[in-house]
Amino acid sequence: MTAQKGKDLLLKIKNSDDTSYVTVAGMRSRRLAFNAETVDVTDFGSAGRWRELLAGAGVQRASISGGGIFKDAESDERVRQLFFQSQIVDWSIVIPDFGTVTGPCQITSLEYGGEHTGEVTFELSLESAGPMLFEAVV
Repeated sequence: MTAQKGKDLLLKIKNSDDTSYVTVAGMRSRRLAFNAETVDVTDFGSAGRWRELLAGAGVQRASISGGGIFKDAESDERVRQLFFQSQIVDWSIVIPDFGTVTGPCQITSLEYGGEHTGEVTFELSLESAGPMLFEAVV
C-alpha cells in the first residue's frame, strides 16, 4: 500500500432511518486500532519454558478515535444523542486502498473544546460492541 492522505480515512455512522452511512462531521484527525487479548496456557511442561498461547481464545476489539468540527447542528445532535443514551449503532471506517471495517460501536468519550478566536471542536472515542467485519478493496 502506498502512502495515503490522512483525510481519506473516513469515519461514518449508519443513518437512523435506513441502511446507508454518512460521514461524521469534519474529521481532522482519526485513528483506528485493533487489539486482541491473549490467553496464556504456559505450564511446567512448556518447551524451554517459552510462553504458550491458546489460539482463538482471546477477546478482540477495535478502538476508534477522532476529532474535528461538526458540519451542522444535525450531526452534532446525533452524536450527542448516541452518547447520552449510551446507544450502540453501526459505524463504518473506510481505509483508503485497503478496505472498510464495519460494526457496532458505542461512543465512550465525547469532548468539546475551542479557542477564543476559533471554532468549537470535538473529540470522540468509540469502542467495538460486537463483531467488526472487514471488507477488502478489490
